[in-house]
Amino acid sequence: MSERPGGRTARVRAAVLRAAEDALIEKGFAGLDLADVARRAVVGKTTVYRRWKTVPALVADLLVDMAAQSRPRADTGSLEADLRENARLVQRTLTDPRQGPLFRAFLAAALTDPETAAALHGFYATRIAEWAPCVSAAVRRGELPADTSASEVVRAVSAPLYYRLLVGDPLEPHHADTAVTAAIAAARAGTYVSAGRP
Repeated sequence: MSERPGGRTARVRAAVLRAAEDALIEKGFAGLDLADVARRAVVGKTTVYRRWKTVPALVADLLVDMAAQSRPRADTGSLEADLRENARLVQRTLTDPRQGPLFRAFLAAALTDPETAAALHGFYATRIAEWAPCVSAAVRRGELPADTSASEVVRAVSAPLYYRLLVGDPLEPHHADTAVTAAIAAARAGTYVSAGRP
């Protein structure tokens, strides 16, 4: 089948991925079934089995698609403003009525399925790479110590927010702001200085 943008293959993929999202939200990873996804997407089962073959492969493709559609990072010229925008985006995503349950399903699946874990790792590697330049720019401006690991600073912003998701604590915008304040303070103190690491 052709992969041209807007072609039948693209439409089928979009329908299947949307159906997979719906099924994940409703049933979780353990309840995800390719035949059910095909039915929801109004697509032939053979099409789904031929293209994705397994549930983990479908989930991996869903994560690839989500990474491709993610919003570009903020570029305000201010480390605090950029990281706050990143943190608030994470907070809004994790508390969204659709995205929140979806990410909980991804995280749960990644604990037991290596292919899903690898796909989730790839998703977050993409997101971290998108946001790390704002930290690197701050290092160049002299706002943070030389050799500060930009990726570790970005991880430090997101980690407390995911912790709240995992344990079921409230997750409000002020929690995102607090995570940024703490990460910047730690970075300025040299906590994330690691020679030879990005």
